[in-house]
Amino acid sequence: MTSAPIAALVASYLLGAIPTSFLAGKAFKRIDLREHGSKNLGATNVYRLMGWRYAIPVGIFDVAKGAVPVLIIGPAVSTLGWFPLACGVMAVVGHVFSVFVGFRGGKGVATSAGVVLGLAPMAVGICLVIWALIVWVSGYVSLGSVVATGVFPALVWVLYPARRESIWLYGLLAAVIIWMHRSNIRRLANGTENRFGRHAKGADSA
Repeated sequence: MTSAPIAALVASYLLGAIPTSFLAGKAFKRIDLREHGSKNLGATNVYRLMGWRYAIPVGIFDVAKGAVPVLIIGPAVSTLGWFPLACGVMAVVGHVFSVFVGFRGGKGVATSAGVVLGLAPMAVGICLVIWALIVWVSGYVSLGSVVATGVFPALVWVLYPARRESIWLYGLLAAVIIWMHRSNIRRLANGTENRFGRHAKGADSA
């Protein structure tokens, strides 16, 4: 691999690694989100601690961190069909393991949404509906995220036949997000996961 693709992958990682939630918490509330609420650097925790006024722009920026690599950085460097997605995966890795905050980032849902929105918008739309229905019925954001993420590669396979040869990257992306939700899955199994807007009985501060 030549230097340009490597530089593109590194740039995608660094863009994804920008700790949007951490910066918002420090700048506007003088708090470290890693020490409060769910202790996660994501828009949901920003909402819990700071409200929609801050959560919406944080979420939009996190989505953009995933969209820019697949729509701009990747295509500008390589004509290989899988390379923009590889840049997107690097952005998600940057968000989850941010070098700027001791490799403790968010869970990658919003940034992954930006990646796949740029590459497979129809699949994203269906997943968004699935996510919203599960959250509305159950009250669990994490459950909606895990289920929607799990079905996404299958939707790409069905709706985008031309992308089937790179389906393993979509599967890898989904696996990273689900793995980052492993603590939520344990709490869901134990009945101690926080519902959206309120705490589960017996749940700890995390």
